[in-house]
Amino acid sequence: MTQHTIAFLGLGSMGQAMAANLLKAGHRLRVYNRTASKAEPLRQQGATIAATPAEAVQDAEFVFTMVTDDAALQELCLGPNGFLSALPQGAIHASCSTVAPDTNRRLAQEHARHGSHLVATPVFGKPDVAAAGKLWLAVAGEASAREKIKPVLEALGQGTHDFGDDAGAASVVKLCGNFMLGAAIEAMAEAFTLAQKSGLDRQQVYEFFTSTLFNTPIYKSYGKLIAERHYQPVGAPPAIIRKDLRLVLDEARTRVVPMPFANIIHDHLSTSVAKGEQNDWAGFAERVTEGAGL
Repeated sequence: MTQHTIAFLGLGSMGQAMAANLLKAGHRLRVYNRTASKAEPLRQQGATIAATPAEAVQDAEFVFTMVTDDAALQELCLGPNGFLSALPQGAIHASCSTVAPDTNRRLAQEHARHGSHLVATPVFGKPDVAAAGKLWLAVAGEASAREKIKPVLEALGQGTHDFGDDAGAASVVKLCGNFMLGAAIEAMAEAFTLAQKSGLDRQQVYEFFTSTLFNTPIYKSYGKLIAERHYQPVGAPPAIIRKDLRLVLDEARTRVVPMPFANIIHDHLSTSVAKGEQNDWAGFAERVTEGAGL
């Protein structure tokens, strides 16, 4: 693989893992995180730590961002120390955060005015999947930029799927995917709870379904948490995915799409957040079990 100069901004559990894989692939990496201490493990692996987003992107051919929400992404790009004005001409920004489709559309327009490009690049997978370089990626944005960045993305995942020129399109795919994950968690919570109240063993029911009709990674991984009612380790906390479901509902209202299941999942996650739960977001399955008196 050709060696590139890359900036990575946002070093939570997902960002740490993704940045480490870019280093392993041989790229030159400069990193930035608001809490600077989180960058230290990457420095030990060969990355350079930048003091500001603008400093991080100096000479960068590609910049990756992985932050919690729309406001954080816009601050990185357009804030007082934002990187957009410092980004070299022709550089490509891979926007990996889960944000509203219109946020990536607006930022893509800002990039175009500065002579750079934004490719929306949301990812699917937990931190352990990211560490293994097995993420699934969706991309959308200007055609030549999409083609240029795809070889770099090979270090991060097992497959990249192209959703065209609209920078918001890949964000819609990400929101749809997170909704579908939530719907699967809700379905398993209801099914396993019904089985338990009917005198069956949750674990046995889980093992039957995930070795037959629902023999898929999602049902196996999240189903195990739900069957055992043990929601550790934390892949994503409830507050983060509650934000994602709010974005799903915002997009649904804009497009006039009734999504009653999305409202149910959002309400369950709101309860998890209000209770201060520190579990994985799949712990909202407990709302179903509690409601059944178990």
